[in-house]
Amino acid sequence: MLTADAFYLRRGIGMMVFRSQAFQANLLWFSITYETTADYVRGVDQLEQRGWIIQACVMDGRKGVREALEARFPIQMCHFHQVAIVTRYLTRTPKLDAAREFKALMATLTTTTEAAFTAALTAWDRRWHDTVTERTISDERTRTGRRRWWYTHRRLRSAYRSLLTNLPYLFTFERYPDLHIPKTTNSLDGSISHLRDKLRAHRGLKLTSRLNLAGTFLKGKNPK
Repeated sequence: MLTADAFYLRRGIGMMVFRSQAFQANLLWFSITYETTADYVRGVDQLEQRGWIIQACVMDGRKGVREALEARFPIQMCHFHQVAIVTRYLTRTPKLDAAREFKALMATLTTTTEAAFTAALTAWDRRWHDTVTERTISDERTRTGRRRWWYTHRRLRSAYRSLLTNLPYLFTFERYPDLHIPKTTNSLDGSISHLRDKLRAHRGLKLTSRLNLAGTFLKGKNPK
C-alpha cells in the first residue's frame, strides 16, 4: 500500500517521498523544485520498474494526480487532509450556523460509512442550500452593464465544493475491503515529521549536507 507526498527544505528545494505503509518503509525519494503531477507519475513508474506491485495509493487529494493514476490502481483520499482543507476554509471556530453544522459533519468522517456520510451531507445541503448559493450583488457594473456579484459565503461554498470533489475517493477503502487500505497518510506524515525535527536540529549545515542527511534518514537509518 503506497502513500506519497512532498516536503520542502526551503522554497524551491524539496523532496518527493513514496512510502509503503505495509512495510513501514520509504521506498523511493528524489529532489524536486515544486510538487507536480509528473513527479508522482515518475515515482510510480520507477517503483513499478523496480518490481513493486502497487495495490492502492493514499494521497492528499491533488486532482491532477488522481486523474493521472486512478486508471492504474485505486486512490484513497486522506481523511486527515480533507478535514484540514475544510478547517482552512471555515477556521476552527466558525460563526455561521451552516458552517458549524458542516464542521460537525466532517468530525464524523473517520468513523462513518459512505452511505451514512453521503446521506448526512445530502440532508445538510437541503437544509443550507440557499445559504451556500446566496449571492451579494454590488452597485458596480461590468463593461457589459451587468452588476457585479459574488457568493456571500464563499469560504463555506469552497469547503463544500472541495468535499463534493473528493467524496468519490474518501471511501475507496470500503470498496476494496480485502486490500485493507488505510484512511490516512499518517505513516508517511509521521516519517516526514521526524525528518523535519532532525533537520531543524541541524540548521547550520549546508544545503547539500541537509539533503544528504534527509536521504540517510529516509533510508531508515537514525543519524546522530
